[in-house]
Amino acid sequence: MNTSPIKIAPSILSADFGRLAEEVAAVTAAGADWIHLDVMDGHFVPNLTFGPAIVKAIRGASALPFDAHLMIARPDDFIDAFRAAGADSITVHAESTPHLHRSLSRVRASGARVGVSLNPHTPLSALEYVLDEVDLVLLMTVNPGFGGQSFIQAVRPKIRALREMISRRHLSVDIQVDGGVKPANVDQVIGDGANVLVAGSAVFGQPDYQVAIQTLRGSTPVGV
Repeated sequence: MNTSPIKIAPSILSADFGRLAEEVAAVTAAGADWIHLDVMDGHFVPNLTFGPAIVKAIRGASALPFDAHLMIARPDDFIDAFRAAGADSITVHAESTPHLHRSLSRVRASGARVGVSLNPHTPLSALEYVLDEVDLVLLMTVNPGFGGQSFIQAVRPKIRALREMISRRHLSVDIQVDGGVKPANVDQVIGDGANVLVAGSAVFGQPDYQVAIQTLRGSTPVGV
């Protein structure tokens, strides 16, 4: 069972890119906890999004932690650039590098919080020898590459097993879920043990960002 405070991390992948800095400022004012940056390279995943220059351009729009999720091949080549651009947390995929411990060590050396991500099919055994090295584990609840996909229910036992693994080792590690998170399933993923919720269309696709964030957090929306 999760006892950590719930954090909401709106993903700018679903924001209006023509007004990106304004969108980041808007979700900050609406009560978001982190700003989630879905970085895709067209190689590791079949889509392109943005690089360090965009992160640097919007950094001034919010004082919230910037949470960079690198869905890219050869992440080691870009860790320092994203850190310099303003990323406070950097997550690399276990599947994207043959030397995961080295990649995580490079994130730590950059001064950023260290995250590791697993695709839906990747077993928790991939974390066996690195879990003590990270601040955050991101469990993908969709196949990475595109926004707006449906939550994969088969990942729920994995969330529960990860929470048990973390508790068994007496670690302080955030469990982040990314993909298809919305009000209809948020109670399930929180109950399974997640405490950081990435939400794209469930925030940016809604008419009132404050109500959307409060609803995901489980609080009563203002005026409702």
